[in-house]
Amino acid sequence: MTDPAAPNPRVNADHPPVGRGERFREFWYYFSVNRGAVIGVFVFSLLVLVAIFAPWIAPHSPTQQFRDALLVPPPWIEGGRAEFLFGTDAVGRDILSRLIHGARYSLLIGAIVVTLSLSTGIMFGLLAGYARGWVDTVLMRLMDLILAFPSLLLALVLVAILGPGLVNTMIAIALVLQPHFTRLTRSAVLAEVNREYVTSARVAGAGHMRLMFRTILPNCLAPLIVQATLSFSTAILDAAALGFLGLGAQPPTPEWGTMLAEARQFILRAWWVVTFPGLAILITVLSINLVGDGLRDALDPKLKRS
Repeated sequence: MTDPAAPNPRVNADHPPVGRGERFREFWYYFSVNRGAVIGVFVFSLLVLVAIFAPWIAPHSPTQQFRDALLVPPPWIEGGRAEFLFGTDAVGRDILSRLIHGARYSLLIGAIVVTLSLSTGIMFGLLAGYARGWVDTVLMRLMDLILAFPSLLLALVLVAILGPGLVNTMIAIALVLQPHFTRLTRSAVLAEVNREYVTSARVAGAGHMRLMFRTILPNCLAPLIVQATLSFSTAILDAAALGFLGLGAQPPTPEWGTMLAEARQFILRAWWVVTFPGLAILITVLSINLVGDGLRDALDPKLKRS
């Protein structure tokens, strides 16, 4: 018995021109089958709203120090205070307020890194897959050289060269992630470049730029969207790792990795200063990965047929 919510292939066959609304309903049907992806979208949307309205949601300023409340535990533990729901750190700053403001930095890092790596990866991948020949060889060997190094180690070296800081951290992580987009774009372009619709466009007089960006690229976006989603979480993890090593965002910036670095010496004395930033990273990365899994189910034609 067929699911009435599933797209009707007979209707699509009778009406070939499918509108945007129909395409979105089809996408949402396959996406919503994955319950984990729906939960991931809900959690990620909540994180985005928290980041946007952080100044109004946070009970305190993320840099305000309460000298009479050093390492105060959460209120459900003896010695805790109700005004500090997640406790305070070693200099008396409210951990909940720093976590809320830290969501801004983590999401900003992910968005900028993915934008940089995706745009440059598409440019190089399109050029390599369309031009082929020596251009393809040079670009791919360069990407292989970058991929030969462990990603976090390469990012660490680049940040050490450029200097510690949030901007240099994002540049380094984008450079490390960029080869994945280049190789994925190239393979997708090679699969599309010899198809009939591309040949027809070439015969009709379309120039190289139109062929690459208007004819071929739109048909290569599905795997790139999935990869971008997964790279978003990788960027947040790498930024947190560099912040933990002291090379990312610098204190007193409320970035989650930097918060973990500041709390290392208090792990045994005050577990809350480490646990809550770690949980924030875990929940964010897990929700993004669930969304990426759902996008793969909704955009991959093979999974649709199955």
